Amino acid sequence: MNSDRLLDMTEQGLRARKKQQTRDKISHQATLLFLERGFDKVTIAEVATAADVAKMTVTNYFPRKEDLALDLGEVFVEQLAQTVREREPGEAALDALRRVYLAAAAEQSPVVGFSGLEFAKMIADSPALVARLREFHEEREAALARALAAETGAESADITPRVAAAQLGGVHRVLFDETMRRTLAGESNDEIATALTGYIAVAFDALAPALAGYAVRPG
Repeated sequence: MNSDRLLDMTEQGLRARKKQQTRDKISHQATLLFLERGFDKVTIAEVATAADVAKMTVTNYFPRKEDLALDLGEVFVEQLAQTVREREPGEAALDALRRVYLAAAAEQSPVVGFSGLEFAKMIADSPALVARLREFHEEREAALARALAAETGAESADITPRVAAAQLGGVHRVLFDETMRRTLAGESNDEIATALTGYIAVAFDALAPALAGYAVRPG
């Protein structure tokens, strides 16, 4: 590798890190303001001032105000599809999704709803955030359906991937909502994780008769 190529790669890496740092700074300052005053009472201009950037910079990183609060939205939307694409040889989609959800619950991951009382209350108190979260659930289900179709080689007229995605997405939504409900009720993350482990078994076992052998990755 020549020196010019190495220098170019280094510069690209520095730019990427700087962009991520700016994004993280904006998100952090926005979250502080939202938790202090409520999501609906904070403006984009106020976020920009707090983060010491231009208002346009905020909107370049976060086109929608809701995404400032729900900054893991992209990860959330792609989570199920990515799990299916990365499942182990011989593993069905249902088993992969169960395995990953159990791990996320054990880690108390914010992607599956472990947000803490203040953050959960901020979402619940804002119709805009509740609506955006609903959109994320719908987008995630659609992404899962596309992944299942691709992984199983389904024809465009075959609704099986969409039906499976609706079932799997529905279970994930129920478990996420239960995590939020318990958080808002004042339960600790440890208490919620313990309860959720049992609920995951109930939820995924209910889907096993229909999906146990579906989308098994070739060995």
